Amino acid sequence: MTLLVGCERGQMLFAHDTEVSLNATAALINTARGGREELPDLAALDQFTEYWRWTGSRTHDQEELDQVRQLRPRLARLWDMTEDEAAALVNTLLRDAGALPQLLKHDGWDYHIHATTPDAPLADRMAVDAAMAFADVIRAGELARLLVCAADDCDDVVVDLSKNRSRRFCGLTCANRVNVAAYRSRRSAS
Repeated sequence: MTLLVGCERGQMLFAHDTEVSLNATAALINTARGGREELPDLAALDQFTEYWRWTGSRTHDQEELDQVRQLRPRLARLWDMTEDEAAALVNTLLRDAGALPQLLKHDGWDYHIHATTPDAPLADRMAVDAAMAFADVIRAGELARLLVCAADDCDDVVVDLSKNRSRRFCGLTCANRVNVAAYRSRRSAS
C-alpha cells in the first residue's frame, strides 16, 4: 500500500483527518480494482486496518471481511457521481450507520471527528469515515479532485490533493511507465 500525501509544505486543502480518510478510502477501493483482490483474507484486512490506523473494536471474522469488501463498490461510486448524487450517497452512508459526530483525541492524533462508536462494525466505521470526508469534499466543491489513474492499463482511483491539481497517476509506478513509454515514442519518431 502506498501512503498518499496532501499538499506540499504542510498546506492542506482539507483537515488532516479528512485527507487521511480520503486516501484510506481510495486505498480501500483500490484493493479490488483491475480484477485483483488485495483483501483475500483476514490477515490482509488486519494489515490494511493497521496500516491506515483504524481504531475501535474488531470481530476478526469472515463476516467483517465480507462487509468491508461489500463496502468498496458503494464507495467507488463516489468517483463517478454528480455533486447531488454524491451528497445523497453520503447521507445514506451516514444514516445507515446511525452516525453521531463527536470530537475525540486519541493515539497521538489531535482532535478529530468520529461519527460512530468504537464498537460499531468496522465496515460501518469505514463507511461513515469516508462519508464524513466526502461531506467536506462536496461542501468545498472539490469533487473534481476524485480521479481515475491516467495510465491506460490502470483503473485505480486517485484523490488529487496537490495544490495545483496536477496529480494524474495512482503512484510512481504508473507515472514512470507512462512517461517512459512517451519518451520512447518520441525518440523512435525522430
